[in-house]
Amino acid sequence: MTDLQSAKGVVRAHHAALKAAAPDTVATALAQHTSPDWQWRGMHPFYEQTGAAAVADTFWSPLLTALTPLQRREDVFFAGHNDAGDGVWVCSMGHLMGLFDAPLLGIRPHRRIAMLRYAEFHRVEGDRIVETAQFCDLVHLMTQAGQNPLPPQTGAHLVQPGPMTHDGLLYHAADPAEGQKTLDVINGMVGHINNWKKYATRQEELAESWHDDMLWWGPAGIGATYTIDRYVEQHQGPFREFIVDRTFNGHVARIAEGNFGGFFGWANLNVTNAGGYLGMTAGTPSEMRIVDVYRREGDKLAENWIFIDILHYLFKQGLDVLARNRNL
Repeated sequence: MTDLQSAKGVVRAHHAALKAAAPDTVATALAQHTSPDWQWRGMHPFYEQTGAAAVADTFWSPLLTALTPLQRREDVFFAGHNDAGDGVWVCSMGHLMGLFDAPLLGIRPHRRIAMLRYAEFHRVEGDRIVETAQFCDLVHLMTQAGQNPLPPQTGAHLVQPGPMTHDGLLYHAADPAEGQKTLDVINGMVGHINNWKKYATRQEELAESWHDDMLWWGPAGIGATYTIDRYVEQHQGPFREFIVDRTFNGHVARIAEGNFGGFFGWANLNVTNAGGYLGMTAGTPSEMRIVDVYRREGDKLAENWIFIDILHYLFKQGLDVLARNRNL
């Protein structure tokens, strides 16, 4: 089995190749450290691709054309053995920054700095990346460019910082016992969500796993919030009120190293909008593809960065946000 440090080395080499790439050379750069049948998952409208050429044409070449010159501003980097399946996975999270000088998916450029939130999970075998999930917050980019497509959100719209402790880049090996502790806290938190009915209040449920001064860095459309009480008011309360019939489908990868951990699913949840969530009327059941990245402090969680494929969720509800934006 590939060890964690070797896997991290492959992903860092992959990032270095991307840094040197241009729109017309990025396919070659991607092929350097990925397998010929590389399985790549992206948010709406990118979806699933196979191989470096397809990923370049679909995602990286348009992005490198729109945001120039592109910088990766990484805040979190860690690896782990998959607690939800097989293999070694590496997580990278932060922002992709550039001057937004050309259109991207019909989003109109504003010729100023733009920060595209991203989270990646890479499965590494030997010296190759064989599987990737690439999440980015396109609604956040639209909002920065003055094209906010959603109703006023309950949380704050921010260019979100990395960990308060500034220790999220685990380029070197961490104590395996600390990673297991983080994984145990994350799994415990998921268990508390699944058994929420036994708690008298939402605050009581959250206090099992979270510090009182938790930071929840949510996606554009929902926003960021701070403290258990305000999290209940600005995210959990509305979510549980308007989203019903939730079915948990499991995770593709769930990993931890040191004080950091995270997971993603494809899709994590099937949910039904009872009416009103993100401004939509009641709808049919649809998917939610979600990424969570966590920082543990002591025996509880302190920070959580969330990515939700909101454009895909709304598309399944019958609203093509990007198509509507092109026609404005």
